Parts: sequence; structure tokens; C-alpha cells
Amino acid sequence: MCRLAELEVARGVTALVHGQAIAIFRGPDDEVYALGNHDPFAKAGGSGIAKGIVGVRDAVPFVASPAHKHAFDLRTGRCLEDAHVMVPAYDVRVVEGVVLVGHRKVDAA
Repeated sequence: MCRLAELEVARGVTALVHGQAIAIFRGPDDEVYALGNHDPFAKAGGSGIAKGIVGVRDAVPFVASPAHKHAFDLRTGRCLEDAHVMVPAYDVRVVEGVVLVGHRKVDAA
């Protein structure tokens, strides 16, 4: 749990939520996203998704993995270069300025 005001815009932080390493991002519109922090393209011990570069491509907010620069949709966790690869995405709510990470989203595809 953290406060929205503590999150920098377009930067990721790592949190341990229900025993899982989660990367949390704050967008420029104060939308908050949460993805699993494991980069599926990185070798063991590689950097997590939270250290990636945040941007927008064709109106899709994404984070580029630090190791190989693959872009992951912040809303769904799906890789923009390879639709067969994804990281878990989590529901997020902000209540009275506090960021709450909920359950893992179910893949809609």
C-alpha cells in the first residue's frame, strides 16, 4: 500500500503484494497500473519491469522492459511486439489517495 502522491509520474516502483513482486506505475493523468514485475524476456536475475521506460504508442500506455525493450501494455500486460507473451496485470483502485492493488485481471483474449 502506498499513497498516490508518493508515486512519480511515468516511473515504476516495486511492491510486494500478496507475496508477489508487483510493478506499479502512475500515468500523467494519475491513472495507476500494476503489472507483475518479472520480465519474461530477461534471463534469471534480470531487471524487473518496474525499471522500464514508460510511454504511449498508438494511444496505448506501455512500459518497455529494461533488458530487451519489449513494450507491455500497462492496462493488460500483453506484449505489443508479440501478442503471445504477457505479464500479469492487476486491478488497481485509488481510495482517498491510497493505491490499492487487487486481484490479477483475467485475460480477456
